[in-house]
Amino acid sequence: MQKVPSDVAFTSAVKAVQQRKGSRGSYARMEKGRGWRTAVTPDLAEFLADLDMFYLGTANAEGHPYIQYRGGAPGFLKVIDDHTLGFADFGGNQQYVTLGNLSENPKSFLFLMDYANSRRIKVWGAARVVEGDAALLEKLRDREYPGEAERAILFTIEAWDANCPQHIHRRSSARQVAPVIEEL
Repeated sequence: MQKVPSDVAFTSAVKAVQQRKGSRGSYARMEKGRGWRTAVTPDLAEFLADLDMFYLGTANAEGHPYIQYRGGAPGFLKVIDDHTLGFADFGGNQQYVTLGNLSENPKSFLFLMDYANSRRIKVWGAARVVEGDAALLEKLRDREYPGEAERAILFTIEAWDANCPQHIHRRSSARQVAPVIEEL
């Protein structure tokens, strides 16, 4: 049973390794202080408003992981409420690995990257597929994107944490670079 939000990642096995490697004390202090968040804050909402891509991690019932890139217009991963994020899901290569995984194991992970500003946020939770909800799809869709959303994916936050910027290679998207090139 989780006592603090970071227990979603810091299992007893992880804490044992932290203890052996010397980092457990600092993480124990963090857990007694502010610790990891469990709800959307204004800072997280601001981060999401500019985000144009993220990675979604799922695992099947046997625990085999799968990571999928998701991209869209800035802000396409939307705040639904204080504990829920959502996005419109479009047809792709028709492998349906994410959908199959979520049908048997809702535990999932969002890895949110802002390469240009060397920022990343890790979000643990549970995801579910919502089909046939026209009002939700209307709320999540991008009116400028020509594709038709087939379903929504809603993600309930269990815990999230901003990770240090160390070792993030800075990259910029075409959207970020285009105005600079125009000036030149």
